[in-house]
Amino acid sequence: MKFILEKFTRQIDNFTIRKKMIFIYIFCMLLPITLTDGVIIYTVLHTEEQLRRSELEDIADAVNYQIFYDVDTVSKVAKSIYANQYINDFLEAEYTDPLDYVIHYQQFFKDTLFQSGDMTGSSVITLYTGNGTIVSGGTVKNLDLIKASGWYQELNETDTEQMLYFAYEPDMPGTMAESERHVYFVRKMNYYGGGHSEKVLKIEMDYSTINRNLQNLNYDMPVYVCHEGKIIFSNREGENIGDPYEKFSVPEEVEYVKESNIYGAGLEICVLRPETDLIDRLAGSLPLFLILLSINIIFPLITVLLLNRSLTVRISKLSNIFRNTEDENLVEIEDVTAKDEIGDLMRNYNRMASRIKTLVKIVYKNRIQEQEMTVARQKAELLALRSQINPHFLFNALESIRMHSVIRKERTTAEMVEKLAVMQRQYVDWEEDLIEVRQEMEIVRNYMDLQQYRFGVRLSYELDVEEECRLQKIPKLTIVTFAENACVHGIEKKTVPGWVFVRVYRENAELCIEVEDTGSGMTEEELCSMRKKMENASIELLENEKGVGIINACLRLKMVSDGKVRFELNGEEGTGITVLIRLPFIEG
Repeated sequence: MKFILEKFTRQIDNFTIRKKMIFIYIFCMLLPITLTDGVIIYTVLHTEEQLRRSELEDIADAVNYQIFYDVDTVSKVAKSIYANQYINDFLEAEYTDPLDYVIHYQQFFKDTLFQSGDMTGSSVITLYTGNGTIVSGGTVKNLDLIKASGWYQELNETDTEQMLYFAYEPDMPGTMAESERHVYFVRKMNYYGGGHSEKVLKIEMDYSTINRNLQNLNYDMPVYVCHEGKIIFSNREGENIGDPYEKFSVPEEVEYVKESNIYGAGLEICVLRPETDLIDRLAGSLPLFLILLSINIIFPLITVLLLNRSLTVRISKLSNIFRNTEDENLVEIEDVTAKDEIGDLMRNYNRMASRIKTLVKIVYKNRIQEQEMTVARQKAELLALRSQINPHFLFNALESIRMHSVIRKERTTAEMVEKLAVMQRQYVDWEEDLIEVRQEMEIVRNYMDLQQYRFGVRLSYELDVEEECRLQKIPKLTIVTFAENACVHGIEKKTVPGWVFVRVYRENAELCIEVEDTGSGMTEEELCSMRKKMENASIELLENEKGVGIINACLRLKMVSDGKVRFELNGEEGTGITVLIRLPFIEG
């Protein structure tokens, strides 16, 4: 924890004052307010959602109860008819002729309350019987008239005693009359056994009355009562008794669904999203929200920015004084009137500047003279290094041409001389000591081609440079020096064919130059000696050594990289040597 706090503190120290003030504003004001308001808004929305959910459940329950009440009222009438002995006897009686039936029919309705408003309300009762002695008409009809109807077939197929059924058909099935919406409550009349004939009771409920009862509930949210995917009732306008039942086609707007089974009819009571939902109500409070936003966010932000300006403007002024100071001239700050800590800092700076002016003339000028002398000495050392490189390589190149001419005994040396000329121009042109990797690799390619003329099939080589490394700059004739060493001291001493691999690639933040050969290699003592020379390359070491090529290249790499270059040398006797040079990669 202590380490984390220290790291965090160091990171904060690197922020500008402006960033620190914004940091304070965000984490000490804006974020707490936002989180607090967010929790409050979430709580309000969640509570509102729960209340709305409860309201939707209450609406669905009320609609379900209203429909159940209307149907249950009719079911009680059906039950009283179902259990009436007098009605059962009337339907079972055998009549001698139609006149006999009509007389008993009139007497039956005179003696009962069968057609009174107290019993039927706005419903229409019809009795169906298979008794062949009755005359079909009025309230009592022959069973053959309804055997093809959907409700009769479903009543028998489901093997139920009673059920609620919705139909869209003419008032008189089998006629040319227009179809209408119907709500039937049907029941088998078998309380006293099957008897001599089948008997069925059908009570047709008033569709408009049921739908109007739902509309009278006066709920703002649209409610649809569906059966088998079709809208049966609704509290919206437009449910016309003459229209077919519509398919329910707005499920994405449904907020709550209650499933109910009323006397065998599976109903879905769908409550839709209110026409004015919570978002619309919140939008109505937008002015108040903007006012609160200004109080909680904008006004504190303006205050922080003003305080930030008071601090950063003066600190920036002080910083610019230091940044724009040239040579030994320290400019004093004028009109320092503030009495806070920054004002004290400015006044202390003025006192410091006046004192330094008297010292800088001596100390600073002497230091500049020493630096100029050091730079001059380094330039002289570079010129000395360059002069040592040229003849060394030229000697080996000319020897390669001579040996090729002796061995091959043919006039192919022109091409070798041409390549040598190209390389020789690199030795003469020293206007720039640093060249791009791609240019250096062309020199390496020319040199390796010359060596292939010399060694023939004994030498093969491969050059590989990553694209992002091609424009990196390195000292001229450094890679070719290591390639030359691989050929002369590796391949030349070996009688069997060998390879030289030169690779340039990037590894993290380093430019890697790798030269590998499959030559004769070195002993462990020779490897240690060479590592020491490469790591400690210096002018003094060059003066005391006979072979200066590798040491020269290592010294120039150390000077150009300000000592950050690293050398790795690996191999063993008889298998070859691998040299790996690591330089800082310079981003383009």
